[in-house]
Amino acid sequence: MITTMMTHSLQARAKDVLPDQKTAILYARMSIGETGLMGSDVLSERFQPMRSFCLSLSMNSIDGTERIFALLFDGAEIFMPMQETFFALRFAMLRDRFGASRRIINDPNRKRIRYATRQR
Repeated sequence: MITTMMTHSLQARAKDVLPDQKTAILYARMSIGETGLMGSDVLSERFQPMRSFCLSLSMNSIDGTERIFALLFDGAEIFMPMQETFFALRFAMLRDRFGASRRIINDPNRKRIRYATRQR
C-alpha cells in the first residue's frame, strides 16, 4: 500500500525545479506488511540505467505471482518467462520498462528453506 508520494512540484523550492522534472517522484513510501519501502526518481541529469541490481519479490500465491508479472510485463525485456521450475511453482526474470531487473517467485518451500538455513 502506498502511504506517501510527493512530486518535485510539491517541494518547498518548486519554482527552481526544471519543467521536465515537476512530475518526477521526490519521495515515495509504501508498506508491505510490516516492511516499509522508500524510493524516488533519479533526476534526468544523474540517471543511468540499472544493471547491477535485481529486486526479488517472493509471493504467497500463484495468482499473485502471475498478477505481478502481468503488471510488469508491458515494455519489459523478459529474460525468463513466468513458468514452473524445479525450485518454484512460478518463477520469472525480467527488466521492467524503467530499467529495473526483477525476479518474481512463488516458492511453497520458502519457510522450510529459511529454517534449514538457520540451522547451519
